[in-house]
Amino acid sequence: MTRQPGERKQQILQTLAQMLEEPQPEKITTAALAQRLGVSEAALYRHFASKAQMYEGLIEFIEQALFSRINRIVSEETDAARQVRAILTLLLGFAEKNPGMTRVLVGEALVHENERLQARVNQLHDRLEAILRQSLRIAASQQEPPAVQDSSAAHANLLLCFVLGRWHQYARSGFRRLPGEFWPLQQGLLLP
Repeated sequence: MTRQPGERKQQILQTLAQMLEEPQPEKITTAALAQRLGVSEAALYRHFASKAQMYEGLIEFIEQALFSRINRIVSEETDAARQVRAILTLLLGFAEKNPGMTRVLVGEALVHENERLQARVNQLHDRLEAILRQSLRIAASQQEPPAVQDSSAAHANLLLCFVLGRWHQYARSGFRRLPGEFWPLQQGLLLP
């Protein structure tokens, strides 16, 4: 049976994500990952130069999945307040459907890894905050009468902190406290 190019690489990333989904994970080593896949560590290194590169692959997946959906929301939804609500719902739902990725998003999986991985996740957070800030700025301009003071930067930061807190609570609870828990009620508290 011949493999498609990149199929083994994808399998390695999926297995790594699955290992991150365990409620009380131990430090993931390349030896444990290779054992789970039923291959040698050398086989892993034929596809990735390092474990950090494997985590970069997960971060790339997260970025592609989130930002492609966010771009669709922004292009299809003309009401900026609904854009913000849809983006927040997406972020909470993504974590719920991808618990292993949540550990990457909050940095828990990256604690003993290369510093540049955490810097990349921080950059992803900054991009999310910038998108929220832009949508909030547009939402303020769409109000009748328009908002007197632009508080979009502070509001975007508050919303991102809320999402990060929900992600963190989800990971720390062993994936029992769902990120979307209470979200229908909390929308009214956080959004105009």
